[in-house]
Amino acid sequence: MIISNLNLQAMGLQRSSSSTNKQKNIKVYSITNVAEKEDKDGDCLFTSITSNLYDQTSDSTYTSWRVEHPSALGSFDRMMKAAKGKRIVVFLDYDGTLSPIVDDPDRAFMSDEMRGAVREVAKYFPTAIVSGRGRDKVKEFVKLSNVYYAGSHGMDIMAPARPLVKSSDGKYQTKSLDKKGSEVIFQPAKMFLPTIKEILKELEEKTRKIPGAKVEDNRFCISVHYRKVREEDYGILEEKVMSVVEKYPEFHLTEGKKVMEIRPSIQWNKGHALEYLLETLGVSNSSEVLPLYIGDDRTDEDAFKVIRCRGEGFPIIVSSIAKGTEASYSLHDPSEVLSFLLRLARWRKASSSSRSFYNMLK
Repeated sequence: MIISNLNLQAMGLQRSSSSTNKQKNIKVYSITNVAEKEDKDGDCLFTSITSNLYDQTSDSTYTSWRVEHPSALGSFDRMMKAAKGKRIVVFLDYDGTLSPIVDDPDRAFMSDEMRGAVREVAKYFPTAIVSGRGRDKVKEFVKLSNVYYAGSHGMDIMAPARPLVKSSDGKYQTKSLDKKGSEVIFQPAKMFLPTIKEILKELEEKTRKIPGAKVEDNRFCISVHYRKVREEDYGILEEKVMSVVEKYPEFHLTEGKKVMEIRPSIQWNKGHALEYLLETLGVSNSSEVLPLYIGDDRTDEDAFKVIRCRGEGFPIIVSSIAKGTEASYSLHDPSEVLSFLLRLARWRKASSSSRSFYNMLK
């Protein structure tokens, strides 16, 4: 019931109100704040409440914003006190979280220190990298074998080697092997792959002459980056992208940080991916589990909402500016993410050592 009862409207997605989009009937979705309620079966649903608070840039609001979304580093002891006796499952976005935002998306490398921190965390907690990037691309960046990879906003999930897989009903369990023999446990948009290739080819042809535009193949979604596009060329780029998307009614357009993304219009996002991975681990309905999700983008808000709906867990946003968010805690930038992950691993290691010592005394 957790996944099947969710739909696009319930997850806080709504169409843009721009006149251009209405004329062309293009589905352009934006993330909104949500009010929570439960359906008759007790599942959490969301009703849309449009927010214009996202990405406020005034420095004067940041201090008060941090009061409402306190530092996860400053709140670490309190958070771990709440986690005592419970199992933490870690979810991490990639761009802007484990790596800095860069002009060239192909050079969004994570540092060796960050890789080591994620490796340490994954020794003690089930850990997943949940990214809008293609799964192969984010795996190439992260280069770790002890984590789950959820690429294309969770539409392409691969487990570590020989994972303990358990699902309550098996409805979303679609096992297969990738080219390297690793187990792919979920690809809900696989049927769209031929059409995605068509759209990719058209977008590359349409945008080729716009300086700075870059089309990225993320396998189950397509990203059109415009960080290097001149301001006067953006309108042309947007029009060309929309002219392609309007021909494919089963796809919609979303926007992130200097990027337009074309995705299949299926009931799936990072929030669903979080729920699915918890279900795969066999802990989706456990009150003893605390999901910890760190992300910086609008697309991460869906995961924050799911955690808030559960009533337990730690949604943490990475931001140096005030912005409307469903997250409860914040970190300023990837360097603070590194510090937090190292501290989390040390805390767990120390807790294990303390328990071992206590057991020796018994």
